[in-house]
Amino acid sequence: MARTLAIRLSSLGDVAMAIPVVYSVANRYPVDEFILLTKKPLLPLFINKPPNLEIFPIHTKGKYKGITGIWKLIRKLDKRGIDQIADLHQVLRSIGIDWYFRLKGKKIAVIDKDKKDKKALTRRKKKKVTPLKSSFERYQRVFEELGYNASLNFVSLFATKDKREETRIGIAPFAKHQCKIYPFEKMEEVVRLLNENLSTKIFLFGGKEEYRSLENLAKKYERVEAIAGHLTFFEELLIMNSLDIMLSMDSANMHLASLVNIPVVSIWGATHPYAGFYGYNQDLGNAIQLDMDCRPCSVFGNKSCWRGNFSCMRDITPEQIVEKIMINLR
Repeated sequence: MARTLAIRLSSLGDVAMAIPVVYSVANRYPVDEFILLTKKPLLPLFINKPPNLEIFPIHTKGKYKGITGIWKLIRKLDKRGIDQIADLHQVLRSIGIDWYFRLKGKKIAVIDKDKKDKKALTRRKKKKVTPLKSSFERYQRVFEELGYNASLNFVSLFATKDKREETRIGIAPFAKHQCKIYPFEKMEEVVRLLNENLSTKIFLFGGKEEYRSLENLAKKYERVEAIAGHLTFFEELLIMNSLDIMLSMDSANMHLASLVNIPVVSIWGATHPYAGFYGYNQDLGNAIQLDMDCRPCSVFGNKSCWRGNFSCMRDITPEQIVEKIMINLR
């Protein structure tokens, strides 16, 4: 029996992408014990986790902040009898943990982020627009280096699908960075067209800071409900589990919807599915994007538009988006 520490902190989307891999490995090796070090606010995400998987949640800006905080964390982990480490993150905190346990003779496997190829994909001139390894593949390789069979058998966070008689569509119109957000006035047109042409319930997803914009939008149309800021994380996942389809940006909501095994139509601007951050088990044909020489210009969408007109998003029409949704609902 081995006790393996997996490390994946950082953003919600990145942690969500680790779940299919971590769950698949833990379920395949029930005799081994697995500990996942992650951020405490993400604890509600780990629904129906394997019984041999323990979540080790921390506040990275609390007592484990900085060098002294990393040392406190290492000392706490050292008491857990760690045999090996799957570093799915490779940042200062995880590097410090790796260093300590490597000195103790433990086996360490670290993710290859492939920064060189990502830079080639997004550089301004002479881009190499070819598919890179997905985050799922990179996580799998880490576990394989530790001797595990990391093939994926994950299906959903929920054992059953909450199917309703009415058609249900989720729309998550926001993302962390502006260059990944479809213009809101155009998204309103998408909502209008769906509301007029389908007898369906539409749920608007977003963060607490976005609830006012979404509530104002919902008030304009029938059968549209803004749930942003009103529900717990778990309750939002329950709503997602009842959807027939989700419309999202390149955002965490794309990954959350993927974790409950529903099709996602996603809109891409500055970023590109080729960078490796596409939703789990999602059809690449459902990615709406324009073929432009300047795309992609960013791996994460945190750079300004080179052209200055954001046309990679603005030139996508609401009709294109609605048509893609309608095809999936047939």
